[in-house]
Amino acid sequence: MTQPPAPASAPAPHPSAELPLTRKLMLGVQHSIAMFGATVLVPILVGLPPSVALFAAGVATLIFHALSGWRVPIFLGSSFAFIAPTALVVKELGVGAAAGGLIAAGAMYLLFSALVSVFGTRRIMGIFPPIVTGPVIMVIGLGLSHVAVDQAKTNWPLALITLLAAVVASIYGRGLFRMIPILVGILTGYAAALALGAVDSAALQNIRGAAWLGLPAFHAPELNWQAVAIIAPVAIVTFIEHIGDVVVNGRVVGQNFLEKPGLSRTLFADGIANMTSAAMGGPAATTYAENTGVLALTKVYDPAIIRIAAAFAILFGCSPKLAAVLQSFPAAVLGGVSILLFGMIASVGIRTLSEAQIDFAHSRNLIVVSLILVLGLGGAAFPVHVGGTDLELSGMALAALVGIVANLLLPAQREEAEAVGH
Repeated sequence: MTQPPAPASAPAPHPSAELPLTRKLMLGVQHSIAMFGATVLVPILVGLPPSVALFAAGVATLIFHALSGWRVPIFLGSSFAFIAPTALVVKELGVGAAAGGLIAAGAMYLLFSALVSVFGTRRIMGIFPPIVTGPVIMVIGLGLSHVAVDQAKTNWPLALITLLAAVVASIYGRGLFRMIPILVGILTGYAAALALGAVDSAALQNIRGAAWLGLPAFHAPELNWQAVAIIAPVAIVTFIEHIGDVVVNGRVVGQNFLEKPGLSRTLFADGIANMTSAAMGGPAATTYAENTGVLALTKVYDPAIIRIAAAFAILFGCSPKLAAVLQSFPAAVLGGVSILLFGMIASVGIRTLSEAQIDFAHSRNLIVVSLILVLGLGGAAFPVHVGGTDLELSGMALAALVGIVANLLLPAQREEAEAVGH
């Protein structure tokens, strides 16, 4: 099997180092809004305080950047993979036990980091050639498409207003407006929602009654081996997701982050970030596709912008009023911009296959891509039993695993001429 080629150069990014502070702040706000919905939804579903999740996401992102050399423009928000086991532990054993289990899951990342250091990143990279990474990236974007559509269909006119505003800003905007199309779309959609009376009255009441400043309700972790056994094994699945997210982020930016700063270093950083988030009583943190979509759209790749977004996340966690404003955004507004963000990620996958010049006249290549797309997008889920704990492989993790195995096991395609000759 051939080694994957180095990522092709991405379009030249805006010289963000030369941007004035006001523009960097606007770009940071844009990233913080992109991550907000999913980051708040997870703690609501599992029974943890949303304000802690916001604060912890900001801190986790800053820790990740510090430990990975300040070079990877990734935002860490609440992980969906841990929803089921965390909700179960919170219900049966309490939030402290859940925090302890999530800390153990973060420690699993440190183990994975050590294994990568021993066996080498190049061996890991060798099982992720473009024939695998391209369709897996497509699964990441298209796998989230139902989330965008479900949000948008709550009010299609409002979603389309938001989407159109973002598209117009991205294509026809000049200067700052062209760099913040998501923020333009969100603000336009929210203004339209206020004018149309589409903002929930209870949400507006919450804004008026919320305090400007207030510390989140942190929870101390507890060591409970039952909680550890239920939650920690999920890290086996999110390990694969981590690789996929770092790959797609690198494809967008035009750098190979698996090589520099290195997969072992990003895994270590993710593990420490997860443990820190859990120690505060927050959910597990994971790399976010939403913010990678913003990078693809704006072409501003400066990691400092992500750190500004992290600072805003911490601020939102400490300001009930600001958090209430963001929580008042109608689902259709978020759906309108998500359609664009998730589509941009899928497009990066198509570009990956195109730049690698994958020959789809070969049935082997068709089979590998077909398996990844159908199993990754079709809702397939395979139960996995690890140490008495029931896990489920689905979505991007399943797609990546199937693609890796298929690419390794299927024999190299003979040249057509040779095949005809026989």
